[in-house]
Amino acid sequence: MNFIHTIEKKRDKKKLSREEINDFIEGYVAGEIPDYQVSSLLMAVYLNGCDEEETFELTRAMAGSGDIMDLSGIPGIKVDKHSTGGVGDKVTLIAAPVAAACGVPVAKMSGRGLGFTGGTIDKLESIPGFSVELSNDEFISQVKNIGYALIGQTGDLAPADKLLYSLRDVTGTVDSIPLIASSIMSKKIAAGSDAIVLEITYGTGAFMKDEKRACDLAGLMIDIGKAAGLEMSAVITNMNEPLGHAVGNSLEVIEAIEALKGRAAPDVLKVMKSVIPEMIMAGGKTEDRWEAWELASDAIASGRALEVFRKMIEAQHGNPFVTEDYSLFPKAPFKSGIYADRDGYLSIRDCAGIGECIKLLGGGRMTKEQEIDLSVGLELKVKNGDRVSKGDCLCEIMSRNEAGAEEARGRFLSSIEITDDKLPENNLVYTLND
Repeated sequence: MNFIHTIEKKRDKKKLSREEINDFIEGYVAGEIPDYQVSSLLMAVYLNGCDEEETFELTRAMAGSGDIMDLSGIPGIKVDKHSTGGVGDKVTLIAAPVAAACGVPVAKMSGRGLGFTGGTIDKLESIPGFSVELSNDEFISQVKNIGYALIGQTGDLAPADKLLYSLRDVTGTVDSIPLIASSIMSKKIAAGSDAIVLEITYGTGAFMKDEKRACDLAGLMIDIGKAAGLEMSAVITNMNEPLGHAVGNSLEVIEAIEALKGRAAPDVLKVMKSVIPEMIMAGGKTEDRWEAWELASDAIASGRALEVFRKMIEAQHGNPFVTEDYSLFPKAPFKSGIYADRDGYLSIRDCAGIGECIKLLGGGRMTKEQEIDLSVGLELKVKNGDRVSKGDCLCEIMSRNEAGAEEARGRFLSSIEITDDKLPENNLVYTLND
């Protein structure tokens, strides 16, 4: 294989063949192509893009670079849900057990957080004892018995993606729609579910900064999934402010538990009403969105959804009593407030900046291997557009020490303004179906 020729083709805006893409993925996984050459190709893709056929072939090759999980032994339509992430994004923690309580088997593979966005695995690992390390047989058995299981990406599933993801993060090529789409969908295809519900976020607190790019990404991923024989739908959500009130690993799990008890924050509830019916309909339980939400509401009100969550925690070696006793979560030793310095309306100018506060506190990572503090975070006391008076508490900081709290305070204040006029509300969600 002449890999230099492949780099030159993409550099010159020419289309790569299926064979060239296959050779690239196979050679890189086998260790035959060095990182510096792959970095050159990634940058060429970042600058010049890929057409839909190239992106599909890249996805297919990455999915086929390792094992494909066989979930055929699980009765029913298996559904997975994926979010592209954001600040305070805890909807997956809520949606999966609710859908499972409605009879939809949820076989979920999740990732860790990187940068200013949190990861579902990190959040769940704030539960004492919780483990995402399940064998394939354990994973399948748990979905059969409980209706819901969650694992991390193993080395055997889409190993090409694992290698490329790490390289993209250090070469400035993360924000590329073909590379994002192939990364996500290769993992989803390898994980073996029958249907995927995507939550694509956009705004200052997401990787996609504008609505059009989010829609383009969603449409491409839907097309890739359909070409692979999957049922697909997508919900587009606005991430120009944190979702809910909690930002930080353990705090977000607590907020998710509160939602499972029927006490969701209004904006979290709005996203739930869009995402959860998509999962229930994808699972074949109804074709009507309103009926799907009625099923979900009953699962929450009856306590069945919370019970599924408890059983999932216990099956994965976590302490299920965290659902009733929040003191069992890791607790940061310092708590301090941020207060309004004038009357006016809260205006969040940089949602990512609020996410960056978690990194400053030690609760976010710069590298995938970095140890993080699962106890730290922010509790937002007011939301974007709320009226505040001088001296009102805007946010509480849960920190490991006072120095971290001071850094986070400065970053938070640089991300917001108190304005004289209330800004117009952002449209929070809408749905794209296949």
